[in-house]
Amino acid sequence: MKFTYLSQLSAAAIFLLFSGGCAKQELQELTNDSPVNEATLRVGAETSKVKITRGNYIIISTNAAGLPANLSQQLASAGGALTSSMDKVGLATASSASPGFAAKAAKISGVKAVIPDFSVQWYDPSKEKNVVSEAVGNPPASGDNDPFFDLQWGHDAINAPEAWNAGYRGKGTRVAILDGGFDVDHPDLAPNIDLAASASFVPTEKLEYALPNTFSHGTHVAGTVAAADNGVGVIGVAPEATLILVKVLADSGSGSFSWLLNGIVHATLQGADVINMSLGAAIPRNGKFLDDNGTPNDPTDDFIVSDTKAVQELIVAISRVTTFAYQQGVTLISSAGNDANDGDKDKSLVSVPSDAPNVISISATAPIGWLTSPNANLDYLASYSNFGVSVIDLAAPGGDSSYPGNENCTVAGITRPCWVFDLVFSTGNNGYYWSAGTSMASPHAAGVAALIIGKNGGSMKPSQVETVLRASADDLGKPGKDAYYGHGRVNAYRAVVNAQ
Repeated sequence: MKFTYLSQLSAAAIFLLFSGGCAKQELQELTNDSPVNEATLRVGAETSKVKITRGNYIIISTNAAGLPANLSQQLASAGGALTSSMDKVGLATASSASPGFAAKAAKISGVKAVIPDFSVQWYDPSKEKNVVSEAVGNPPASGDNDPFFDLQWGHDAINAPEAWNAGYRGKGTRVAILDGGFDVDHPDLAPNIDLAASASFVPTEKLEYALPNTFSHGTHVAGTVAAADNGVGVIGVAPEATLILVKVLADSGSGSFSWLLNGIVHATLQGADVINMSLGAAIPRNGKFLDDNGTPNDPTDDFIVSDTKAVQELIVAISRVTTFAYQQGVTLISSAGNDANDGDKDKSLVSVPSDAPNVISISATAPIGWLTSPNANLDYLASYSNFGVSVIDLAAPGGDSSYPGNENCTVAGITRPCWVFDLVFSTGNNGYYWSAGTSMASPHAAGVAALIIGKNGGSMKPSQVETVLRASADDLGKPGKDAYYGHGRVNAYRAVVNAQ
């Protein structure tokens, strides 16, 4: 079992977004006179903590491939209600207002454990800064008719265009994006979305991102993987792959682990070849959590409770769903985290899902002043990226704002401070925006995985996919696997040339 803790940008953030310096957070919103709405620059995230959500529970069966008979009725007898069943992995969720529910439900024959669900305020969309994109005409260098393609330095870093020119574009593969809400009508995404297979596991929200701002983490990630090459805006690494959109985080930025568990199972049953999880939760090994019920004297004040067993059993639950997906032929890819944390040294925390069994963990790379030098290095380890030989498998472009200057640069008709262009540009809610983080690195790797599987006819064992990813990666650090790049930074062209 591969588990270490991920202390993320948000102390327990699932969606790993970039936190920049204060000076670079003071961008002013500009007027928008262009036909391409606006772009949002993600430059901050607020620290959050894992909370026990009283009244919601995860049921773990002794049988990893089934649930006890008549579970719904037995839970009702214990004072609860079954809210979801994941029969294939021996997991279920339930709700109850009864203080004694967990103890009673744990006595049901065939039940291994009953633990509280956990929730996190992963990020706060209201903190996002907006920057307008005034793109006009075609890109100045590539000749491609997607106006924003020249902003996508990450594609150049991994040689994605060379893979496309060789005839490999992800056709016949299905990539599930487990994330927040999505702009399902976005012109760069709509052609590739399988809406019938897509779903929301946020109980009170639909699949669509409903907030008015351009920032939409899920939309940004989906575009990096498989934005269509249609002459509209940007291009995904695998522009002909099919997208299965799975909402496991509310538009407000909050989310529960049970939603993630359900999302992985759903994507697997919908025939996903690749699951991208630009998300991760930091769980303390000592089992100390905030309780969202509050103290007796102040209901608004969270208090700390200890539940080491809950940590152990949550790991069991996550391991079951990732193992199930893997056994069903799914390649699982996850962001590694944004705390510049050395996973080889910090063993106090558990990272979910990046360190779960059969999950490929991705660190982030970035240039420093991409547009200020004709031969800029695109492969520095991003300043925020987690690292460690024991926790990083591969690296991919994630963006950064380490460039120290504030002078302007212009690309594709867009003028911004040069450091902005070192971030990752992709689709957003009714527009486009820049973002950075290992959340942006993971979909680059997922797109390469889709190219590999597409070359193989749309079916490939995940062990074979990972073997090709490793063998074709550019070994940028110390020879062999190293703490920063793992087995290397993914290379799309070499991957399709080497894929068997």
